[in-house]
Amino acid sequence: MIKEDLKAVVDKKYLDELYNFYNNRKFVHPDPLEFLYNYKDFEDIEVVGIISAVLSYGKVQQILKSVSFILERLGQHPAKFLKDNNKDFLISKFEKYYISFKHRFTTSAEIINFLLNIKSVLEKYKTLNNCFLKTYNEEHGILPALHFFIKELRLNECSYYNSLLPKPYGKCAYKRLNLFLRWMVRKDNIDLGIWQGISTSSLIIPLDIHMYRIAKNLNLTQRKQSDIITAIEITQSLKKFDPYDPVKYDFALTRLPIRKNNL
Repeated sequence: MIKEDLKAVVDKKYLDELYNFYNNRKFVHPDPLEFLYNYKDFEDIEVVGIISAVLSYGKVQQILKSVSFILERLGQHPAKFLKDNNKDFLISKFEKYYISFKHRFTTSAEIINFLLNIKSVLEKYKTLNNCFLKTYNEEHGILPALHFFIKELRLNECSYYNSLLPKPYGKCAYKRLNLFLRWMVRKDNIDLGIWQGISTSSLIIPLDIHMYRIAKNLNLTQRKQSDIITAIEITQSLKKFDPYDPVKYDFALTRLPIRKNNL
């Protein structure tokens, strides 16, 4: 039995109990991560992962609806679909909804542009994993590679507003991309861990206001901003409990307030 209330002072036993309890796919829904479980091919999983991650803002039911809408139009093999088709064909697939589709601030036009950028990265690097590994160095941490990855996915539009991808070198927490990296790098009953060459110790906690409040409650940070510096501080705090895989606690901690009625 796991206590419903978050403790004011956290310890390893408490965190490990949470992790062991929630490390089960029956607790995933509703979460965009569940879309990744429907695919078997490496390239499809990472493509579905990045689409699901960048749309992971707003109300969860709308996230699931938007991701489902896009994946239905990409078919059973999204990576191959993107590599085999051009912009005009993509627009035709979304034509009926080209004006009306909207996910909070994201329009159909922005989605199509993002899909085309994924296509360009796949053509250049073969996989998204290869793109990330281009500049990743464990000694330097994950941020330089993350910035490079964002620049590649934004092509020549790094100075413009983008609802799906933050500007590289910004002060934001990069929550959605760190979430994507958790899915790709970690491997357990929840995360798929299909990417190679990246240490789990390099990962940074996916930080949004929900996780920030939990971390403050657990005294994992004293900072007042939920930015990348705070995300790193929280991650460093969690490394006291697992230096090799601190982000493993992310899923369990964010499930606790959501799932407390099921305990």
